[in-house]
Amino acid sequence: MKLLYTILLSVLVFNFGFNAAMVEAKNVIIEKGKQISLDYTLTIEGKVIDSSEDRTPLKYTQGKGEIIPGLEKELEGLKVGDEKTVVVPPEEAYGLSDPNAFQEVPRSSLPPEIKPQAGMNIQAKDATGNVFPVEITEVKEDTVVINFNHPLAGKTLKFDIKIVSIE
Repeated sequence: MKLLYTILLSVLVFNFGFNAAMVEAKNVIIEKGKQISLDYTLTIEGKVIDSSEDRTPLKYTQGKGEIIPGLEKELEGLKVGDEKTVVVPPEEAYGLSDPNAFQEVPRSSLPPEIKPQAGMNIQAKDATGNVFPVEITEVKEDTVVINFNHPLAGKTLKFDIKIVSIE
């Protein structure tokens, strides 16, 4: 009988501890310093641009600037399981399109295997060796006009998100 009592007491203690941990986990909110995992779908003008569907969730640390500011701000205070649609204007995402970021460069500065065409996306390298995408917007006889803006500059971004975990 004593053994049965001990087993029942152990089960009750375990269940109470487990349930208390579950309640505590549900009360954790997104705040600065927390590690967040979320599923998302990004659309621009109704077109899906990116999604975590069929991939692992996006992971970031709240407050470290690892995601765009407008999205990070809107996620503050959410809990695991919360779902939200967030619309982020260009000013809180990748900025407005800067007309000064359109530069005319000699065609000879392009790799010889590239046959430039308007609308073509190519990779550029900065002075420190970082690679980033650029778009050729115009092709002239001896030069090309290249848009050095981020590809999502000037775009309003719509995220459908679901919070997967908060640590």
